[in-house]
Amino acid sequence: MVIIEKELIGHIPVLHVGEQSVFNDELPLVIFIHGFQSAKEHNLHYAYLMAEKGFRVILPDVVYHGEREAGHSESELMPRFWEMVLQTIKELPLLKNDLLSRKLIDPTSIGIAGSSMGGIVTHGALATYDWLSAGVSLMGTPSYVAFAELQIGEIKKREIDFPLTEEEITQSIAQLKPFDLSLNRDKLANRPLLFWHGAKDHVVPYQYAYRFYEELKSSYNEMDDKIKFILDKRAAHKVSREGVLQTVQWFEKHLLPTIQKA
Repeated sequence: MVIIEKELIGHIPVLHVGEQSVFNDELPLVIFIHGFQSAKEHNLHYAYLMAEKGFRVILPDVVYHGEREAGHSESELMPRFWEMVLQTIKELPLLKNDLLSRKLIDPTSIGIAGSSMGGIVTHGALATYDWLSAGVSLMGTPSYVAFAELQIGEIKKREIDFPLTEEEITQSIAQLKPFDLSLNRDKLANRPLLFWHGAKDHVVPYQYAYRFYEELKSSYNEMDDKIKFILDKRAAHKVSREGVLQTVQWFEKHLLPTIQKA
């Protein structure tokens, strides 16, 4: 039986999901990050399916979302988008270290996944932490700088008075560069990475991720099973059931210990 526990890890509200019979054992971990204006509860179907396979899954609320919501409207949240992404990346060690201190996870089997904003966090996390063993990006982009410049251009078209000066824009873009996996591709170090994207997605266009994948896959040489791009030609900005199942299968393939698979 899969159980869900509501916890507070440090200052972060999370849902802690796992199979009851092994809930107190050391298990492979997947951290799943939700999207913009979503919340941890909205991704329980991923956690349930992964828990059935033997994973421990942690679903945190991103700052200004879910239980951390502070009454901001979408128009107020959007300028804070990258603040939320970077804050989430910085909070990941807190989650990992808490679970390690309780001897609940295998430190050699930790995965990161997320949808939309969570997929973007996934790429930045892989650029930052070598203790992450595998990742799944659902509707995300590794190209922080290029995507931020696209966002700024779109906002400028809509807003008469853009809230940032050119100097502030330059500073904001500069702080994204260390987390931009497309600019730091060596940091991926051939770790398993799955991309899922809808071809009709106009919120986070798939071309950034696909270009990165095309440039990257040759560096995997004979390890092509460790990198994969699924482009759903019918989908827009919503993950299909196939995308959900492929996420579970990816971690089952690349995170579960060999003895557990047998």
